[in-house]
Amino acid sequence: MSIENTKVQNLISSSTKSSSLWRDAWIRLRANRLAALSLFFFVLVSILTIIGPEIISTSYDEQDLNNTFAAPGSTHLFGTDNLGRDLFARVLHGGRISLAVGFLATAVSLIIGVAYGMTSGYLGGKMDALMMRIVDILYSLPFTIFVILLMVLFGRNFVLLFIAIGAVEWLTMARITRGQTLSLKQAEFIESARALGYSHKRILFRHILPNLIGPVIVYATLTVPAVMLLEAVLSFLGLGVQAPMSSWGSLIKEGSEKMDIAPWLIFFPGLFFSLTLLALNFLGDGLRDALDPKSAKD
Repeated sequence: MSIENTKVQNLISSSTKSSSLWRDAWIRLRANRLAALSLFFFVLVSILTIIGPEIISTSYDEQDLNNTFAAPGSTHLFGTDNLGRDLFARVLHGGRISLAVGFLATAVSLIIGVAYGMTSGYLGGKMDALMMRIVDILYSLPFTIFVILLMVLFGRNFVLLFIAIGAVEWLTMARITRGQTLSLKQAEFIESARALGYSHKRILFRHILPNLIGPVIVYATLTVPAVMLLEAVLSFLGLGVQAPMSSWGSLIKEGSEKMDIAPWLIFFPGLFFSLTLLALNFLGDGLRDALDPKSAKD
């Protein structure tokens, strides 16, 4: 009975310690005014892009050829484009697409990168060296060219877009995860798990993976803006989402072609895009300092 009680107490103590670490990180994040403001702005933009297109009366693809290039006003808050489409509706819808591509592509990259890096670091030795050389070779390839090649081979599809981007953004995450795993597998609690006869699968997913969550979350917040920028580049090359759908990148491309006669076409999507990228980068820095207080002191 005493052994069982000791196990229960250890589990409660471990759970309390984990909860305390996350609570302290949240307190440090809120104390960082810039990160807290960035989080608030990002949540606000996300809500606007998710529910905004469903609330406003104008559709993003509704045309009014009698009201083209209308300046911003009470009828059209952000003005209209060359086909008389409401720019406010298109910016909200474009934000939904850009954020979806950012998050879904980041999720793909994290799944691949975490699994690959954790496996490489845990196995070590020659297998680790071989897996990391593969990463080095892939690093030497131009990412944008690789994504373009995938889009050309398999067609320009919205789902394929975030899969293709995610498939080339996992390399840095693999290196980060591998380094953390190499450090963790030498820890005493991992040695204890091995001594107790735990399987490799259990050690990886119940002991190492939970300790990787902090770095993974931080890198994810920094990957989302990188992915959104890559999608914008593809939009400028004509490989982004296809009309009448729009992303912030495609709207900026369209606005750049008409900015001499309708500057609002590039101003508003560019403003939303820039502020969102800034918010995500500031939030990523804040999360890094909150989850790793030592890095904030260095």
